Amino acid sequence: MPDKDMTRKIFGETLAEYGLKNKKVVVLTADVSSSVMTTFFAEKAPERFFNVGIAEAGMVDTAVGFALGGMIPFANTFAALLLRATEQIRTCVAYANTNVKIVGSFAGLSNFKDGPTHHSIMDVAVLRAMPNMTILVPSDSIEAKKMIPLIAEHEGPVYIRISRAEMPIIYDESHKVEIGKGVVVRDGNDVAIVANGHMLSRSLEAADKLSSHGIKARVVDLHTVKPVDTPLLRKCAEETGAIVTVEEHSIVGGLGSAVAETLVGEIPVPIKMVGIADTFTETSKDFDSLLDKYGMAVDDIVKAAQQAVKLK
Repeated sequence: MPDKDMTRKIFGETLAEYGLKNKKVVVLTADVSSSVMTTFFAEKAPERFFNVGIAEAGMVDTAVGFALGGMIPFANTFAALLLRATEQIRTCVAYANTNVKIVGSFAGLSNFKDGPTHHSIMDVAVLRAMPNMTILVPSDSIEAKKMIPLIAEHEGPVYIRISRAEMPIIYDESHKVEIGKGVVVRDGNDVAIVANGHMLSRSLEAADKLSSHGIKARVVDLHTVKPVDTPLLRKCAEETGAIVTVEEHSIVGGLGSAVAETLVGEIPVPIKMVGIADTFTETSKDFDSLLDKYGMAVDDIVKAAQQAVKLK
């Protein structure tokens, strides 16, 4: 089992360090700074830190104002609570194509104990449908850390999804990240498992199990859900003939949908989707058992891969 660390803490520390170098960065939060760990930035650059209170829509509109003034705002709150600001994100960020960076923390089921109102299982679907929006889902703390300068220096709206949970460390400091470019983490030619976020580590565990059954699985980190890496997906479909998508999100409108929409008209290989079925989730005492209950166990990935291979 690889070592773990707290991605939101690494993200908060790195954002603060980067903000000292790039004086255009301003950070906003909706009264959750200690949870999403923007307190590091507040300590280092208090003149560029703004807690707007429990007012997500106002936070987004304030961020838009900073962007129109030439600053680079990072607007932070819980991913589930961003839905309160959907209209502002649609109209003032996506439609207006303003240079706002939106950080959805406590994403997916990682806020397990606060219940379904705080489980963010549809954020990617909602924001992915908005033109101009770039969507990133880092798969470990190293990847999240390396995304911060990329996000800041990318011109246009960006949404990044950060887990509350401790995540296995997959990469080392040599890992290179490029927006829109997926990463082949493990090679194989029988089936391609396309995952991101917390599910990448589980997909690697599944690939180990599949290997013992004679199936060589390629594992791809598709950390950018939009724009999706179309050339890499085509290559995976052509070389493996079967795809499994794995996401900590509803299977409606998320990573699986993005992959299917990309391939269906060009290389229609069998695709199995692992994620949350079209249902709300329940409160749990721990994160891992909640993932297992809602169909994201390692064995669920193994089963989906075996089914996809049989369909070739």
